[in-house]
Amino acid sequence: MYVTLTAQQRELFDRSLAAGEAHDLDDLARTALVETASGVRRRALPGVQAVAWTWRDDVAFPPTSERVVRERHRLEPGTGKAFEVRAGQILRVAQVSGDQCADLNVFNLHDYREALHVGRTRTLHGIHPGQGSFLWSAPPRERAMMHLLTDDAGLNDTLFPRCSAAMYESMFGFEEHTNCADMQAEAQREYGLTPDDVHDSFNLFMATRVQPDGTCEVVHQHTPADAFVELLALMDVLAVPNVCGNDIFRTSNYALRPLDVTVMDAADSDLAAVPALLSHRAQRTPADFAQPAIRAERSLARDPEYAPHFARTPVTTERLEVRLGDAEVALLGAHARRDLYGDDDEAALRDLLLSWWVASHA
Repeated sequence: MYVTLTAQQRELFDRSLAAGEAHDLDDLARTALVETASGVRRRALPGVQAVAWTWRDDVAFPPTSERVVRERHRLEPGTGKAFEVRAGQILRVAQVSGDQCADLNVFNLHDYREALHVGRTRTLHGIHPGQGSFLWSAPPRERAMMHLLTDDAGLNDTLFPRCSAAMYESMFGFEEHTNCADMQAEAQREYGLTPDDVHDSFNLFMATRVQPDGTCEVVHQHTPADAFVELLALMDVLAVPNVCGNDIFRTSNYALRPLDVTVMDAADSDLAAVPALLSHRAQRTPADFAQPAIRAERSLARDPEYAPHFARTPVTTERLEVRLGDAEVALLGAHARRDLYGDDDEAALRDLLLSWWVASHA
């Protein structure tokens, strides 16, 4: 039997062989078939060179056994505010009377182009990130910006975008309506940011679900008046919460209510509660970019000197022989995705090998 692999797929399996998980590709394929049939067991990811995450050298924390409050602010309905939250400080967003949704934007305080990426956060922590999750910046930086230290309500959402003026006008005919996009833009304007800089929000205290047909729905929430969310900054950030302006849908149970925001220094026990992270070479900053300058001119024009350079191209493949016994061939027949590959055993074996490898090592 044969299997056709790209060089990258072959590299993945070669790492397993180098780590001693199998003697050769035949042995690895037999292991994949047997474990797929009996249930995948977890194992360490071979060949990944990463270093333990630590606080940056320029971040210093005064030793403290208790939290120290630095700022308090009440967000009234229809408003938002930008807060500087230094690494090692906590942003607390708290209910006042309950059931109020808040939208949150987060930027690296020293480089606004590194911002919270809701899509990456959703990929890593699901559509409802809760206590213990991280807020991540977009690739290529892809760093943990804040840690969800405390989450009383367990009602956070990454599905829905911010509401906007155009939404309320097009759907309901409002010439003007409180909306998260405009509130975020106004709050961020204090730090020189524009409406274009507002990004998709991390929605605090927002109950959502996915229907069987794949559509997303906002549902009534039940958030107690004493509930709060605490986010520990892992870098210096500009955090911008606003009181969600939606009183037309069930987002905040058809009302607009205030929220309390507190910025405080974390206690040693808070810092110790951050789970271990790994840093990777692929987490790149502008110093690593082929084009590191942030554009000031908005119109786009082609660079006549541009020469494309895409990693690991051209993509090559290799057709390899895999020797299987009758028992393994029977297992392949039992577990092959015939709905996808029909009688193509090569494609079915490749699918099974990679599905097994990712499920058992990721």
